[in-house]
Amino acid sequence: MALTSLTGEELATQPANWRRAAELAAESAPALPKRGERVAVIGCGTSWFMAQAYAALREGGGHGETDALAASEFPYRRTYDRVLAISRSGTTTEVLDVLGRVRTPASAITADPGTPISRAADRLLVLDFADERSVVQTRFATTALALLRAHLELEGALPAGVESVLRAAEDAERAIAQPLPEGLLAAEQVTFLGRGWTYGLAQEAGLKMREAATAWTEAYPAMEYRHGPISIAAPGRAVWSFGELPDGLAADIARTGALLVADSGADGLDPLADLVRAQRLAVALAASRGLDPDEPRALTRSIILA
Repeated sequence: MALTSLTGEELATQPANWRRAAELAAESAPALPKRGERVAVIGCGTSWFMAQAYAALREGGGHGETDALAASEFPYRRTYDRVLAISRSGTTTEVLDVLGRVRTPASAITADPGTPISRAADRLLVLDFADERSVVQTRFATTALALLRAHLELEGALPAGVESVLRAAEDAERAIAQPLPEGLLAAEQVTFLGRGWTYGLAQEAGLKMREAATAWTEAYPAMEYRHGPISIAAPGRAVWSFGELPDGLAADIARTGALLVADSGADGLDPLADLVRAQRLAVALAASRGLDPDEPRALTRSIILA
């Protein structure tokens, strides 16, 4: 697929962005959660889904209790040792509201240091090299997660089975170069599944499809998929799994006639790289429907409330 849209061009830079994030992990450590801290990670939309993935990685690696929270739903009565905010624009109203109210030490990851978040957070990590002109987020969000993942890697705190960010960057190059799985562009509906940290990736994949292509997509924890949502699986629809499926679920999906996309095993893509394929699918689907992924319906680059 030719990457002719701005969104497509930006998502193709992710392997290089992740490698640079890995290089920054050590010097970024003072601003990032320390082992044993109880942490709230906040964001909105895509940033919230990256927070979900990081929270599962951090807690799964034994680094400490970690809650991933939509900024608008922050539980102010809870006690945390640190709040970590993710905001590409640095202007998102709900994120700034939380940072303005909490008295807990707060760090923020942003693409633009010249925005209000630089004054609201105690410590700032700037990923300006991964900033985007597109409304639809791709590389900033995954680069923020790559930085956080690399930091956990330095601390020896990645859960078993999670590879290095550098391996993920290699896999992302494969994800950009390989053809998309056959049949997906024609699918009426796609459901994304994940387990543990990859559930956040599944949520993000669904959001990308809705934003860029106004597609009917859903996302669930893989074990929960049997508890109702599998009822919409059918011929002409698809199920995409980030990471390995629970035992028996592939057979359950096969009986529905839905197309199953599952890239796992020794030669499979890292789940973060597999998200790049989903981003590509969103761009390709938009193009096939005559839509401009750079101008998603009813969306702006940052949500700033009056």
